[in-house]
Amino acid sequence: MIIKKRLIILIADILAVILAYGLALWLRFDMRYSKIPDQYLTGYMYYAVLACVITVASYSVAKLYRSVWTYAGISEVLRTFATSIIAAGITGITFSISITRMPISFYLVGWALMFGFTAAIRLMYRLLRRALMRSESAREANGRQQNIMIVGAGASGLMLLEEYRTSYYLTDHVKIFIDDNEQKWHKYLDGVRIEGGRDKIIESVEKYKIDKIILAMPSADRKDIKAILEICNQTNCQIQTVPGVYQLVNGEVNVSKLRNVEIEDLLGRDPIKVNLDEILGYVKGKTVLITGGGGSIGSEICTQLAEHEVGHLIIFDIYENNAYDIQQKLKWNHPELNLTVLIGSVRNMHRINSVMKKYEPDVVFHAAAHKHVPLMEDSPNEAIKNNVFGTYKTASAAGRNHVKKFVLISTDKAVNPTNIMGASKRMCEMIVQTLNHFYETDFVAVRFGNVLGSNGSVIPLFEKQIATGGPVTVTHPDIIRYFMTIPEAVSLVLQAGAYAKGGEIFVLDMGEPVKIADLAKNLIRLSGYKLGEDIEIEYTGLRPGEKLYEELLMNEEGLQDTENKMIHIGKPIDMDEEKFMHQLIQLRDAANEDSDAIRAMVKEIVPTYQMPMEALAYKKKKNSVYDNLQ
Repeated sequence: MIIKKRLIILIADILAVILAYGLALWLRFDMRYSKIPDQYLTGYMYYAVLACVITVASYSVAKLYRSVWTYAGISEVLRTFATSIIAAGITGITFSISITRMPISFYLVGWALMFGFTAAIRLMYRLLRRALMRSESAREANGRQQNIMIVGAGASGLMLLEEYRTSYYLTDHVKIFIDDNEQKWHKYLDGVRIEGGRDKIIESVEKYKIDKIILAMPSADRKDIKAILEICNQTNCQIQTVPGVYQLVNGEVNVSKLRNVEIEDLLGRDPIKVNLDEILGYVKGKTVLITGGGGSIGSEICTQLAEHEVGHLIIFDIYENNAYDIQQKLKWNHPELNLTVLIGSVRNMHRINSVMKKYEPDVVFHAAAHKHVPLMEDSPNEAIKNNVFGTYKTASAAGRNHVKKFVLISTDKAVNPTNIMGASKRMCEMIVQTLNHFYETDFVAVRFGNVLGSNGSVIPLFEKQIATGGPVTVTHPDIIRYFMTIPEAVSLVLQAGAYAKGGEIFVLDMGEPVKIADLAKNLIRLSGYKLGEDIEIEYTGLRPGEKLYEELLMNEEGLQDTENKMIHIGKPIDMDEEKFMHQLIQLRDAANEDSDAIRAMVKEIVPTYQMPMEALAYKKKKNSVYDNLQ
């Protein structure tokens, strides 16, 4: 097939040479064949043969018959230009010396026509090939041509426009540009009108029947992107975006690099960047233990530590499947890593103590916990046993085995908790605060909000609901939450560990809170569905223990700044530590007995815990276990 294509172009070149010099001779004599002298007619026939041989040979040496003309550009045209000059020069000199001389205009005009014809042949081949491929693509797409709006009439937008125009596989048509720069309005970028600013998006979608909107603003501020996306989401268009500014810098902005808009784009802030190379000296060459290392947060801690020369990484998790998954990932990406994966429960004092005694970790990140609020409301004793006493046993083992730093992963639900999970995490904070006075270990807690994409978070749930046709369930139209991505949260956790001196509660700046209902609406639209037509939102009511909003600080706490403006230190609240330890003993016994009085006991320990009404009513029953606490 390739040989056939080359042969066709070669034959076309021969015909082009013959025609070019024939026309040159005809033009020389005023376009009257009868006026051409016989000597020049005879000379032309010999010259045409010689010119064909030399031209074809020159083009072959220049590998012009091996170029992929389907994708040929200016470099191939320039190479054709230079080669045609050389071929014409050799032919003219050879012919003049050995045979006869022709009119000077014959040589010059003949060369010009020859170059024009041979270049045109290649251009026509490219255009014909493109037309056939686009026609085939159109048939495969059932003849559906989408109209494109590009938001951003800059370098990135221009590159995308060129990609759509030159690609053989893209049948879509760029109709208009949108740009907030007023100086560009109503002008044309490579023939495409710049309609106006973001306020023209909705109007232009209707006017030009736009099917897809592409955000070509890789260097734009995240707040601007959020604002523009909110406008775009009022349309029914598919939305895509250029991933980032580095593609623009590297000249990699093309259609293949486009991605669908992700929910992270709607947080309204720039991603948090932490230079871990500068602050992870405390784990370099050290032994680090991560409990719950197979979970969403724990596995990301493992991943980031593996990239920063940790000496020995120990993963401790009760769920073998999770542990196996992170083990295989780390082995594949970091084959040189000294990695140990252990199965066990933080509720088993002997197991966790023996692990620390054997491996002598320098740093412990405690991420093992039950975290699902509704599930823990139905099984409060299990929340206490796993979260509270799992933390106590792990932290105590860390202290006894001379661990240098112990970092507890806490949550904003620990602040004025309305559910047992949040209350249990508040007690975990109290435990590390207390144990910090008993051991040389630096015990600290890191408190942050919801993590996008973590197990049990709303985004994976919404995606599953959308995939099955809905409805998407939201508990309340006004419910708001703070959000971070998993890598963001973990990088700040690791940095907080560097700041730890013992006893601190580090509070991460989560930015502005986001309405869950807005996340649901945006995710529906970004998935290509129409809200209210294809997918419905169903409000189910607040679940037991669920708040309309979360807090990061209790009233008694103040904030101290750190070197990182995203990390603050909450002032520890004074507490009677001796009383607290006695209460823990009684709480342990009640949890092991699966006592119904557990909520009332938690309320006694965590005064800011707001019990559900049924628990408050139970307090009046004077359960025997509760009576013993008085």
